[in-house]
Amino acid sequence: MNLFRLDGKVAVVTGGGSGIGQAVARVFAAQGAVVHILELNEAAGQETLNSINAEGGQGFVHGVNVSDQQAVQVVMDKVVATSGSLNILVNCAGIAHIGKLETTSEQDLDRVYNVNVKGTYNCMFASVGQMKKQGGGVILNVASIASSVGIPDRFAYSMSKGAVLTMTLSVAKDYIGDNIRCNCISPARVHTPFVDGFIAKNYPGREAEMFEKLSKTQPIGRMAKPDEVAWQSLYLCSDEAGFITGSDYAIDGGFIRLNN
Repeated sequence: MNLFRLDGKVAVVTGGGSGIGQAVARVFAAQGAVVHILELNEAAGQETLNSINAEGGQGFVHGVNVSDQQAVQVVMDKVVATSGSLNILVNCAGIAHIGKLETTSEQDLDRVYNVNVKGTYNCMFASVGQMKKQGGGVILNVASIASSVGIPDRFAYSMSKGAVLTMTLSVAKDYIGDNIRCNCISPARVHTPFVDGFIAKNYPGREAEMFEKLSKTQPIGRMAKPDEVAWQSLYLCSDEAGFITGSDYAIDGGFIRLNN
């Protein structure tokens, strides 16, 4: 059976230069989608595109700051002009912040909000009109386990990912009659270059120890692999998931339900 194919689909993936976004872009391209990568670091996005091309896929890269609404709209218009439609949007672009309420400055809060909340809003805002015009589409947002449970020292990040979850529900409700599905996924820790950089910066000389400690916070005993998140994303954006909207899916190694 030829399941979960995206042939003839045009997919926009934000944050496609690394981590989850990179894995999503590559998996979607491998399944037949034309993938447009939106990335602040255009060179990193080009590296992902080089991998897609080497694997026989098709794609484009656009350097853009997702917190800039006008710039995002220009890019989305370019996607449609280039590829003829916009069938799938995956909002992966995001940043983290470590700190509780008292150690989160106004500048910290604004920086996280502008990327994680406003960036997600901007990309959905710039896409939904085209999806309505063409008769439907799929939006997938990357939330977090922090959307649903308390995580120590993640005040601003949890705020932002809680907003991603509730924006997802709102969009799913408002556009169900337009044949637009909107879901989100909530990963726990995923082994990405960000994690390695965070450990190296904050725990020099203790990298292996801290990696093991962070891995074991998931009951399954390890972090997720970016490809595992990408495969779940593929299902939710495929026609086989046509009955699914307004839902949040944990990919967390048992963190939410089994850590109590």
